[in-house]
Amino acid sequence: MSNTEKAVVLLSGGLDSCTCMAVAKSKGYALYPISFNYHQRHSIELEGAKKIAAFYHAVRHLIIETNMDAIGGSALTDESIAVPEGDVHRTTVPDTYVPARNMIFLSYAMGYAEVVGASHVYIGVNSVDYSGYPDCRPEFIQRFQELANYATTATAVEGKRITIETPLQYLSKSDIVKLGMELGAPYQFTHSCYNGGEKACGTCDSCKLRLQGFKEAGYEDPIEYVTRDI
Repeated sequence: MSNTEKAVVLLSGGLDSCTCMAVAKSKGYALYPISFNYHQRHSIELEGAKKIAAFYHAVRHLIIETNMDAIGGSALTDESIAVPEGDVHRTTVPDTYVPARNMIFLSYAMGYAEVVGASHVYIGVNSVDYSGYPDCRPEFIQRFQELANYATTATAVEGKRITIETPLQYLSKSDIVKLGMELGAPYQFTHSCYNGGEKACGTCDSCKLRLQGFKEAGYEDPIEYVTRDI
């Protein structure tokens, strides 16, 4: 690979996106992370994203402001909707689902990739240990890729390829943790809690899945929790 090849990484500041950043770095890409302030209650992740971007010496860390709380419909953007108690075996889409979030984020990322000349876009979606979100499924990524091939001048006119990479798609949370630890991912900077407090709550879906992942992987989670009941 040429050392001039570039990748855009969707960097939320959470564990999965941090692992994606580590994977992209291990591939030798010049990194252009993109993060979103969509007025989410767990905006503390953005501070982590800045630290992760600095850790990996990102060429440029772009933070997009987009007020998805104006749309509402999610416990992550509407504080009148309670964050549900965690359930690692959940099979229905929970209230923490943000309508069309990944479609919106990937659209920004494709535009950013075209402008900076990146050949790959990394996103930490997962269809194994996840909360049932429809925009984390491989079918969604496949169809978005098909659309993206016709959506930009780079892909539709110039014949270039901007590939959406999902290295965590079929990994369990414990496998994700193991991968990140092997690559030296700075998990101490990450924050995954849906409630968005200074300390992770330990009881929401995201916290429970994360704690279970670290436990099964045989590592200690380096961040602080209000409670660790797994």
